Amino acid sequence: MRVILTQRVHNLGNTGDVVSVADGYGRNYLIPRQLAVFADEKNVKRLRHKKLLLEQQLKKERIVAQDFAKRLEQTQVTITRKAGENDKLFGSVTSQDIVEVLKAEELEVDRKSVVIPEPIKTLGYHQVKVKVAPEVEASFKVWVVSEE
Repeated sequence: MRVILTQRVHNLGNTGDVVSVADGYGRNYLIPRQLAVFADEKNVKRLRHKKLLLEQQLKKERIVAQDFAKRLEQTQVTITRKAGENDKLFGSVTSQDIVEVLKAEELEVDRKSVVIPEPIKTLGYHQVKVKVAPEVEASFKVWVVSEE
């Protein structure tokens, strides 16, 4: 029996996969639990149409994300912190600090998407990456200067 999975099923496949299963497994387990539907012509066409719509939507979102990434790469932000000897900060610059400074520049970024390879604990220039979308990253400059 061929079925289309409506949810991810462990050791069988992901959502949208067309798989062959034993008749009893499909009729008695997958379909009653709404984990799959019969892979008849109508459902296969519906699946193809959904995939096409999803691909178009993802393409549009990727274009918007790339435009945002270009804007972000042209940005330089300055953060002021108290520093001690040898240009070391009291504390560190966190992703939340970076998000707040970007918000002041009218760039909305999620705190979890900011990638700081190691904590920023010194004054000077630092490169910070932001994951704008699953396949789109942008990096920008962060200047950390001393408060006086």
